[in-house]
Amino acid sequence: MTDTPAIKTELLRRLTELEERAVRIETDMTAPMAADSEEQATEAADDEPLTTEDAMVGREIAAIRAAIGRIDAGHYGTCLNCGAKIPPARLAAMPEATLCMDCATS
Repeated sequence: MTDTPAIKTELLRRLTELEERAVRIETDMTAPMAADSEEQATEAADDEPLTTEDAMVGREIAAIRAAIGRIDAGHYGTCLNCGAKIPPARLAAMPEATLCMDCATS
């Protein structure tokens, strides 16, 4: 059996952590550039990985919010493709999972 309240608590904790991380990334990406053109080039190159990280964090935030929405709606743990129950072990490993293993691998 899935301990949905505990999973929701963990998802909320992770969401808070990711939202804080997203703010730090945004702050780093919007910091004023140095006046020196060589330093500007270095700073621009440093922003490339931040852009990728920002996108990844954004996707994870969206997945977690969706999982919390499914918990609140009473649909958590049900495969969005076939309607089967997602095994508790899969939800423990990936609480934001939307598909059962059969649908995820087909």
